[in-house]
Amino acid sequence: MQARLFSYVTKMNLDFEKMNGMIPAIVQDASSGRVLMLGFMNEEAFAQTVATQRVTFYSRSRNKLWCKGETSGHTLDVLEIRKDCDDDTLLIRVHANGPGVCHEGYESCFYQTLDDDANWAIADPKTYDKDLVYGDKK
Repeated sequence: MQARLFSYVTKMNLDFEKMNGMIPAIVQDASSGRVLMLGFMNEEAFAQTVATQRVTFYSRSRNKLWCKGETSGHTLDVLEIRKDCDDDTLLIRVHANGPGVCHEGYESCFYQTLDDDANWAIADPKTYDKDLVYGDKK
């Protein structure tokens, strides 16, 4: 099964070599169009995402695969995967299961905006209590 998945990934003509085996994957809510997060995938994470239709990333800090939502339950169901013209970035349109994807308790990881004084300001309300969801697991 795994060999078949990697064969499938190879057919996709994605360039994992530009960033040392990784490609950025932008996650977008398909219904609202909002960008929810950016993660990185290696070939195995991409293959897992295609096979399960749930977004899986490669954690650079933990050096392992992680399926988004494995701790929080806030999973991301894949509706569509697009690649850019350079074959080195993905746009994954999803249905988000849960009130948010950000481990800080927001709908999107992009909840801060640069204000006129060059300070980062919180622009969105929290959508869930991160301590209740993650506790010491994060």
